[in-house]
Amino acid sequence: MQLWTNVIRVSSYGLTKHHAIATRHGKVLVGLRRFHGSGQVTTAHIHTSEQRPKLVQFRHELRDAKRIVVKLGSAVITREDECGLALGRLASIVEQVSELQSQGRQMLMVTSGAVAYGKQKLRQEIVMSMSMRQTLASRENGMGAILDSRACAAAGQSGLMSLYEAMFLQYGQRIAQVLVTKPDFQNDESRRNLKATLTELLKLNIIPILNANDAVAPPPEADTDLVGVISIKDNDSLAARLAQEVNADLLVLMSDVNGLYTCPPGTEGSRLLYTYTPDTDDVDVVYGKKSRVGLGGMDSKVKAATWALEHGTSVVICNGLEEGSIRKIVQGKKIGTLFTDTRTVGTPVELQAMKARESCYALQRLTFDQRADIINKLANSLIEKQPEIIAANKRDLEAARMAGLSGPLLSRLVLNQSKLQNLAGGLRQIAATTHQHVGRILRRTKLADGMELRQITVPIGVLLVIFESRPDCLPQVAALAISSGNGLLLKGGKEASHSNKLLHELVQDALEMYAPREAVELVSRREDIQDLLQLDELLDLVIPRGSKELVQKIQQESKGIPVLGHSEGICHVYIDEDVDPGMAVKIVRDSKCDYPAACNAMETLLLHRKHLHSELFHSICDMLKAEHVKIHAGPRLLSHLKFGPAPTSSMRTEYGGLECAIEVVDGIDDCIDHIHKYGSAHTDVIVTNNSQTAEHFLNSVDSACVFHNASTRFADGYRFGLGAEVGISTTRIHARGPVGIEGLLTTKWILHGSGNSVTDFGDGDNKKKYLHETLPVD
Repeated sequence: MQLWTNVIRVSSYGLTKHHAIATRHGKVLVGLRRFHGSGQVTTAHIHTSEQRPKLVQFRHELRDAKRIVVKLGSAVITREDECGLALGRLASIVEQVSELQSQGRQMLMVTSGAVAYGKQKLRQEIVMSMSMRQTLASRENGMGAILDSRACAAAGQSGLMSLYEAMFLQYGQRIAQVLVTKPDFQNDESRRNLKATLTELLKLNIIPILNANDAVAPPPEADTDLVGVISIKDNDSLAARLAQEVNADLLVLMSDVNGLYTCPPGTEGSRLLYTYTPDTDDVDVVYGKKSRVGLGGMDSKVKAATWALEHGTSVVICNGLEEGSIRKIVQGKKIGTLFTDTRTVGTPVELQAMKARESCYALQRLTFDQRADIINKLANSLIEKQPEIIAANKRDLEAARMAGLSGPLLSRLVLNQSKLQNLAGGLRQIAATTHQHVGRILRRTKLADGMELRQITVPIGVLLVIFESRPDCLPQVAALAISSGNGLLLKGGKEASHSNKLLHELVQDALEMYAPREAVELVSRREDIQDLLQLDELLDLVIPRGSKELVQKIQQESKGIPVLGHSEGICHVYIDEDVDPGMAVKIVRDSKCDYPAACNAMETLLLHRKHLHSELFHSICDMLKAEHVKIHAGPRLLSHLKFGPAPTSSMRTEYGGLECAIEVVDGIDDCIDHIHKYGSAHTDVIVTNNSQTAEHFLNSVDSACVFHNASTRFADGYRFGLGAEVGISTTRIHARGPVGIEGLLTTKWILHGSGNSVTDFGDGDNKKKYLHETLPVD
């Protein structure tokens, strides 16, 4: 039984077409009927496979691609003089294809290059056959023989394949050449034979290399194919048809540009589209000229990519001149333009960043009182909307428990009445000090008579703050950004999505008093982070708050945007020989047990060797056991114990829960050496009654926070009186320790003159002299 569904279209050349879809024996058939004026009907059938690959929605899904078609454009593998191949680039591509083939993937290649290879060969033959007089004349006139492209293709095919074979053999890979022409795809039997050949080669772990047989190909002609069929008139269209025939998971079209742009690259306002949805993206794409070689251009690639996407193959257009581009695409990295049938939900991150940039200027024009009013309204909303916030947070907690979220992350996720009260108090503290920060004069200098120079504080610009499992971060960071006049993009963890969404709405509602809502934007998808890290012209600072893995990943992927933060919080408490036992136990308990998941919780307890087997040692151990803290013994401590806790796997461990390591040191200098070797320069504490020992520790330990007789938990922006913090930085440039408003500011120089020019100054009698007089800062 056959069921037809007809779609009627009118072609540009006056013929009515029926595009029909049918099912027969479980297969999908695409039928194309052409109705002529005489009423005669011509029908063509295009058979496609029963199962099409699943189109990817996000780049990380490309890691699962098994069957991949790689198309090498002429501009990628041809030399600048268009005579011969760029062997270095070609070798790199061969290496990547071989590597993916060795991983168990099935690789196919569509290659150009036969014409260029043959041109080089035929030119050499012509030169050899010329007389000396003819050779010199051609050089003087700068003219060479004009060679027929078909002849060049015929002469170059064998050499090109020999080159490929030699290159792939270096990696233990076998190849097979498949030459095709347009009729091979129009004839059902030829197409079935082609597919059978390719299937058998793939089963034998052989890489098929296809090329249009340019030696017999007719000149390019207008696309007169029926609806639903792409014309085979260049290697882009050939690659698209091939990908459809073999049910490829991924088609990589390699060009000499980075991907699809809104207008030709290099022109003003040109923007690279990292993702493109042909049917829904409201983007006007203007194509430039074709590349210097080859039949196609970007227009051809987009048509081929769109057709392949419609027929079930995911497509990426990338720059083949970029090192390792194929490998990076399959790793899910941000390379080229991904064609997808999934419409992006919400505002594209590039536009979010642009709006945040524009809005931050409006925010900076507000008065101090206006910015304080916004923050106070947000603080009041946290109290007024407390039931709704806790209800949204409850949904996040239930989903997190079902997903098996770890204890430390789960505890960071909680929002309760106490936390919201503290949050509101911290926000009001920020509002009260708003007037103290932006525009503050740091330095005044009288350069000369009538010239005064000032250095003042100003906002950094647009911030990107990434945080995990901490919905309380969102209003804190938003308040700091508003107070300092910075635009802000926020990316929270998906485990706090309901809490973050509601808190962000409260922030934007508060902003509407005086400023655009877009001054603080919420980024919804994890995949958007990599996009944002490329926008160095729109973003000025990235602040990741989360795991070591998150921070390190952001630091590696950020392209020219400074990253502020710390990757680990390995905090130490050292119990000196001269110590109050009660104070020592109290500080150790608070440092470890108050909030074990925090980055400022103690992870390693260092004991002076005097306390080994002492009453203090037993008191600390008993207290930790009573608090359900799992103890790990350092190697020195273990050597002194016959029986005891399990050894620690590493002294450089951030447990993030009710666990800690205990180690023995010989004294203050040994302690300092241990901290420098195993610490993360976050927060370190000494507990001692000896003031000289304390000063030595405070001056010698190279950490962001160094305390005497106080818990590590005091390393916090709110407790420091900063109101809140965007994070804790262990870097040595710009800001260190808990980063409040001061860490979100930079400076600029303002010069007041009186018609001065540099030529007014010099050594002559009539020249002015520089005074460089330091003036008091009011």
